[in-house]
Amino acid sequence: MTSVQVPGLLSFTIAIVVFFIGAGLNRAIKPLRAWNIPEPVTGGLLAAAATLVAYGVFRIEISFSLEARDMLLLYFFTGIGLNARLDDLISGGRPFLVLLALTLVYLVVQNLIAAGGVAALGLPAGMTPLLGSAALIGGHGTTIAWAPIIADRFGLSNALEAGIATATLGLVVASLVGGPTAGFLIRRHALAGPKEPDLVVGVPDDPVDKFADDLNHITLLRTLLVLNVAILIGYGLDEIIGESGVKLPLFVVCLLVGIVLTNTVPRFLPGVRWPTRTRALALMSDLSLNVFLAMSLMSMQLWTLGGLGLALVAVLAVQTIAAVAYIVLAVFPLMGRNYEAAVIAAGFTGISLGATPTAIANMTAVTKLHGACARAFIILPLVSAFFIDIANAVAIGFLVR
Repeated sequence: MTSVQVPGLLSFTIAIVVFFIGAGLNRAIKPLRAWNIPEPVTGGLLAAAATLVAYGVFRIEISFSLEARDMLLLYFFTGIGLNARLDDLISGGRPFLVLLALTLVYLVVQNLIAAGGVAALGLPAGMTPLLGSAALIGGHGTTIAWAPIIADRFGLSNALEAGIATATLGLVVASLVGGPTAGFLIRRHALAGPKEPDLVVGVPDDPVDKFADDLNHITLLRTLLVLNVAILIGYGLDEIIGESGVKLPLFVVCLLVGIVLTNTVPRFLPGVRWPTRTRALALMSDLSLNVFLAMSLMSMQLWTLGGLGLALVAVLAVQTIAAVAYIVLAVFPLMGRNYEAAVIAAGFTGISLGATPTAIANMTAVTKLHGACARAFIILPLVSAFFIDIANAVAIGFLVR
């Protein structure tokens, strides 16, 4: 077996190529666009399949350096925060609480399904969180954090491998089912986005004239400066929060910094040209998300799924069916049966099966085709990347005990 480590700049460049391949395939294959499959998902899965062929046929194990990916995640979520106006946050109070409640309920449902599958298939008891919220709602980060504890508690030597495999397959499934689920709801209920929306993320392929003069090197540099300042403040604040014993994902801290800045700086310094709801910020957010997702998916080592086993695949299939049913029968109706509810439905697949960036990518694919939905991009990350992590830690702790 030959191992090949692709360096950072080359990995970043390949990710851009992967995105364009996905965009080309989406244009050429109409169902991909009709199903709202994000371009980086199409290209990223194709690239991951190529590395799988290299591993299986040519015995070459390819891995990518992903330092740039983590920075792109900070740019994206900081941009989401910079677009969060106070009136949106106030109006988002009730939808936020409803979405949080729905997510908490589904966390319990997901673990019950996992426990039932483990019991029915005769799997070790320690597999329950690894087939439930630890790997699916929690994703790779939560799996890596809890796997040693689960392995020690239940004597499960392959806890990390099983959890990572479940989280990886869940990420793939979430990327594929979110767009079609939202598309089904939009068509069935004849929904549509606003005709002239403010830009948040998801710059349309054919922008309307109102944004035509908003993009030049000055607006891009001004936007980049504001993003960098917000991220630097986020780094500093993250250290302070960490010293207090509270652990938050860095991108959540940067998101909150962006929210605070965008609702204070323009009020106290009205002469400052702030990038909220500008085409420049929407473009930066799009770029960051698309390359981030392309890097995430192309770097998946699909051969690690080989040891997953038919039993685990069966449980994940049930989890997928349950997630889609819950979205259609509970999330969409309780969020209002409107266009915003359909966009959130696309994102909920990322909450339930994948990760927050996957949720945002699914929502972006929908909004690029049907129209913007600013509030969805604010409330969903706060639920999936902050509050639900706390509840998930409690649930996993209960399962481990």
